[in-house]
Amino acid sequence: MGQGFANLPSVDEVLRGPAGQLCSARFGHAATLSEVRAGLEALRARLRADPAAAPDRSAAAEGLGRQALAALERADASRMVRVFNLTGTVLHTNLGRAIYADSAVEAATRAMRHPLALEYDLESGRRGQRDDAVQQLVSELTGAEDACLVNNNAAAVLLVLAALGQGRETIVSRGELIEIGGSFRMPAIMEAAGTRLREVGTTNRTHPQDYAGAIGPQTALLMKVHTSNYLIQGFTRETTTAELALLAREAGLPLVDDLGSGTLVDLSRWGLARERTVQDALRDGADLVTFSGDKLLGGPQAGFIVGRRDLVRACASHPIKRAVRLDKVRLAALEATLKLYRDPDRLAERLPTLAAFARGVEDLRALAARLAPAVAAATGRAVEIAETRSQIGSGALPLETIPSIALCLPAAGGEADRLAVAFRRLPIPVVGRLEGGAVLLDLRCLDDEDAFVAQLPAFGMEAPC
Repeated sequence: MGQGFANLPSVDEVLRGPAGQLCSARFGHAATLSEVRAGLEALRARLRADPAAAPDRSAAAEGLGRQALAALERADASRMVRVFNLTGTVLHTNLGRAIYADSAVEAATRAMRHPLALEYDLESGRRGQRDDAVQQLVSELTGAEDACLVNNNAAAVLLVLAALGQGRETIVSRGELIEIGGSFRMPAIMEAAGTRLREVGTTNRTHPQDYAGAIGPQTALLMKVHTSNYLIQGFTRETTTAELALLAREAGLPLVDDLGSGTLVDLSRWGLARERTVQDALRDGADLVTFSGDKLLGGPQAGFIVGRRDLVRACASHPIKRAVRLDKVRLAALEATLKLYRDPDRLAERLPTLAAFARGVEDLRALAARLAPAVAAATGRAVEIAETRSQIGSGALPLETIPSIALCLPAAGGEADRLAVAFRRLPIPVVGRLEGGAVLLDLRCLDDEDAFVAQLPAFGMEAPC
């Protein structure tokens, strides 16, 4: 046993070897030292169990160096891995929702690399407000008197309710008490904001008189919530924003319209169903409108509060605002995204989200015809070109789908799961969907054909677990 241990290299021998030096240069002496010591301890344990398994000293030294390098490379690999979104869901929450426009990427990069006038007024030389540049742009595009920005729409709703409704009642229809992803519910947001929920109407029908009958001395505001991720159909009655605005004016109460996803343009010009815009909500009489930045808007994650100046200022001066404010990088990206809306005729050329929505079926069919032979050769399977339907995603237009084209790889039983895993193990993971005993790769969001094809020879090189 003693002779076997004598064949083990010293820590210093491993660190001075080629792999050990490379490992130290990339990951530092301390991390390399820790991994080498762990590797040596594992070798000692094996020798205790089998004294005859003594290694060659020089080979062991280089092997331990390579082992340390591999371990630290695995530990250093980013969990934020680029993927190909071939699920057929354009705004996929689990895959990061909207893709930034090129101008937004450039603006974010500048903000990361350089100091900028974030809260500094260059004219006066005094401290400024970080929302000011974007606020003016939002007001220009929507017609709102004022705007403030936070880190997502849930935060926008939380801030509005805390600033305007704390300790009093907020009236909402039972049919609009939504739950969004992660079991995040509107009643829970209200409770966290310190306002008391006053439900009116029924799940499927709520009339103006239901709101009117609930208004009392404890009422702080009326609220309308867009049912972003579901629809109630059949025997229904929804009280509109315009109807609620009349009630709110008569009672001297603010009306808040939470649009959820939110859009600044009429999506029907790109073949989608018309979704109420922020401008619609303001024209219909909403005092405040809240909406998201990383969904239909096509920008970075953000939450908007727009509308009456006195109400926006009340939100902006509330202590919660500082806790949920946007950082400089997202503000820069958001400003660049909003500027694209000044030229709506070229929006689909410049904004990746709208480009994905507007992509034509025949273009996708031609793309599928080019890709099918390469996918078939890589996987060793028959590949069919199938008509399918893409969806918007992230709760927007929940029943709206778009005609699309997919590569279809039929697979029986658990073979479809194994095939899907193999696609996800490519250098740039390919995330498709399982449907009807097949793997479908919806091509609507494929934005780099060359990179997709270039990695296909690596398919199946690592066997699925």
